[in-house]
Amino acid sequence: MQPSLELACPPPGWNAAPWPAARPRPAEGSLDLWLLHVPDAALRSVVLDRSPLDEEERARVAAFVYAVDRDRYAAAHLTLRRVLSAYRDAAPAELRFKREPCPCCGEPHGRPALTGPDAPHFSLSHTGGLVLIAVAARPVGVDVEGLPAHQKASTVGEALHPAERRAIHAAQPSLRPAVFARLWARKEAYLKGLGTGVGRSPDLDYLGDPGLGAPARPPCWTVKDIPVGPRHAAAVTLQRPPAGHHETVVRRHFLGTLDHTAALALAGA
Repeated sequence: MQPSLELACPPPGWNAAPWPAARPRPAEGSLDLWLLHVPDAALRSVVLDRSPLDEEERARVAAFVYAVDRDRYAAAHLTLRRVLSAYRDAAPAELRFKREPCPCCGEPHGRPALTGPDAPHFSLSHTGGLVLIAVAARPVGVDVEGLPAHQKASTVGEALHPAERRAIHAAQPSLRPAVFARLWARKEAYLKGLGTGVGRSPDLDYLGDPGLGAPARPPCWTVKDIPVGPRHAAAVTLQRPPAGHHETVVRRHFLGTLDHTAALALAGA
C-alpha cells in the first residue's frame, strides 16, 4: 500500500521514527510530538485490534454512525495508548485515564489525564488522515486542522478574537483558508492546554502573530506552529516552566503511514 503523496516522507522538521520503546517523561521545557498518517484507504485495508480500548472508548466508537468515523476514532485512540504506554512502561490496555476539573466550572470534564504518579501530560488531535499527539511534563495542547473551504474560513472565523478576524480579512482571498486554519489550530491547542475546550469563548484570547501593535498573547504559554503537510495546519501550546529554563525543545517523531505492521504495533505486539 502506497502512502498518499502528501506524507510519503516526514514533513519538514520531523524525523522518521520507530514505534517507541520505553521513554522517560519529557524534561521541563521540552515536549515530544508524534505524528501518524492514517488515510482512509489504509483504514479499509487493515484490521485494527480494538481490544486495548477501554469501555468508554468502545462506547464512543459504537456511537458513530459511519464505519469510517468509527475506524478514525479507534485508530487515533489506539495510537495514543501505544505512544503513552512507552512513557508508563505498561501495555496499552493497562493505561487508565481520568478527567481533570474544568477550569470554568470545576466539574470533572476538563483536560484528559493519565492516572498514577508522575504521569506525563498529553494532548491528542486527529483529522483528515492525521493523528497528532503531544507529550510533556507540563500542561500541553495540540491541534491539527484541514484547510477549510473559503466560506467556512469566513463564517467560523467570526468567532475568533477581533484582531484574528482582521488578519483573516486582510489576507488575499486565496490565502484565507490557510490563515484561518493556522489561527484556529493555535486557538484549539491553547484551549485544550487550559483544559476548558470551547467552554472558554474563542474570542477572548489572542493567538495571532506577535508584532508591533498586536495584542499580547496569553502569558505563561508557549505557542508554536507545527508543519504537517500542505493540506493541514497544526499548533502546539505548552505551559511555560518556571523562570530559568531556555527555549522550548520540541522533538518531532514521524511514525509513517498506517499499514499492517503499524496495526500490530497499535495492539502492543
